[in-house]
Amino acid sequence: MNIQSRLFDFSQKINYKIEILAGLTVAMTMMPESLSFAILAGLPPLTGLYAAFIMGLITAIFGGRPGLISGGAGATVIVLIALMRSHGIEYVFAAVFLAGCIQIAVGIFKFGKFIRLVPQPVMFGFVNGLAIVIFMSQLGQFKTIVNNETVWLTGNALWIMLGLVALTIAIVMLLPKFTKAVPASLVAIVVVFLVVLGFGIDTRTVKDIAAVGGGFPPFHIPKVPFNLEMLQVVFPYGLIMASVGLTEGLLTLNLVDEITGTRGNGNKECIAQGSANILNGFFSGMGGCPMIAQTLVNLSAGARSRLSGIIAAITILLIILFGAPVIEKVPMAALTGVMIMVAIGTFEWMSFRIINKMPRQDVFVGILVAGITVWLHNLALAVFIGVLISALVFAWESAKRIRARKFIDDAGAKHYEIFGPLFFGSVAAFNEKFDVLNDPMEVIVDFKESRVADMSGIEALNKLTERYHKAGKILHLQHLSADCRRLLENASDVIVINVLEDPEYGIATDKK
Repeated sequence: MNIQSRLFDFSQKINYKIEILAGLTVAMTMMPESLSFAILAGLPPLTGLYAAFIMGLITAIFGGRPGLISGGAGATVIVLIALMRSHGIEYVFAAVFLAGCIQIAVGIFKFGKFIRLVPQPVMFGFVNGLAIVIFMSQLGQFKTIVNNETVWLTGNALWIMLGLVALTIAIVMLLPKFTKAVPASLVAIVVVFLVVLGFGIDTRTVKDIAAVGGGFPPFHIPKVPFNLEMLQVVFPYGLIMASVGLTEGLLTLNLVDEITGTRGNGNKECIAQGSANILNGFFSGMGGCPMIAQTLVNLSAGARSRLSGIIAAITILLIILFGAPVIEKVPMAALTGVMIMVAIGTFEWMSFRIINKMPRQDVFVGILVAGITVWLHNLALAVFIGVLISALVFAWESAKRIRARKFIDDAGAKHYEIFGPLFFGSVAAFNEKFDVLNDPMEVIVDFKESRVADMSGIEALNKLTERYHKAGKILHLQHLSADCRRLLENASDVIVINVLEDPEYGIATDKK
């Protein structure tokens, strides 16, 4: 598939004006964030912009879905702060390169599909927590440094900042009621920029964060010793960065799927992310992953193809090369207002309406995931804990559902019709259903409405068979699927099992 055909992933017709304007808007909102996180990590500011360009361009062209925006994200670079302080920037580039290799491996072996295991309550918590984090991160723009201490703005500086942010929010909210021909967020940035420039208003601009001018990303091989000791230092950071990036990326892909009503390719996204991070390691970028806030800016502006992401990446490169003097004058208040509206749009307000209809355990999981996201700013950890708790709750609830219907047929054989899955959580309840001593000489256990799910279930059947065998009775297992029978046959301590009337059940596989 060539680049031109990739631009038509969502539909055969592209609104080029909307895509170009959306890309410009995304570039405006991506630059301050990439710069801020680079500075936070102690990296040169340009490493953040280089990452925004490289990640944005590669994933826009080769990524798992159109509309997804990648750049120099804070979630991944925060992982590298300790490495930067202990070993320096060359080790950081090596870790970014290694993270890219790991991400490509995940995509090649098709592990990206496991994002489907994230339940809806975890998604609610993840999105709501992220919205709060985006909003809270904007509060930093209302602070300043006085005598090496960070304090809140006061007086005219505060009122000017509040007024410009309010103007930005008003434009973003009201303009779509009159026209959707251009992205409201881009119009808001331009209007506030002109107001500040025209009236000579003294307020913080992009230049106050860092200079954005520079040259094309320079190629260089990380200057680290190529030995086992270096790998031991770098590998943990690369692995964590890869995991965080993939978690955020695949969750963002899921979110875009829901918004657009289409489906992306998680494994392709993993490979694209990995390729971009490998290039980051060789071209002085701090690395990154998909950025949910900028993706939502892109989608809210009406973009639905890969073109907007390409435009955003090229815009950032052109700004680095030529446009720094203009961009450095853009007021931070305008970008803050846009991001506040993104936070409001990101929050799943619907979750409040359905909270009374959700099971208590789902509500708890959602709140916990949101809390961890806000408290630790670690989205990957929040999702992992949410999925783990959801899995444990599911196992507990499923274990309580196993039951047996018992009857004796005309031939005197006793039947146990099992309902519910037989797995590690339900083994104890399953064993309690049987009365080996008082059962007749022939017993039939019917699994037509059940399924043996794991080796704990197989072991339970082995022990049950042994108990009936020692009692001198015959046990039949009925309606076991072919894969269950194979597990039983492969088990080393199976006694004698008679399997009756077994149908062939197909096993679902993911052929993608």
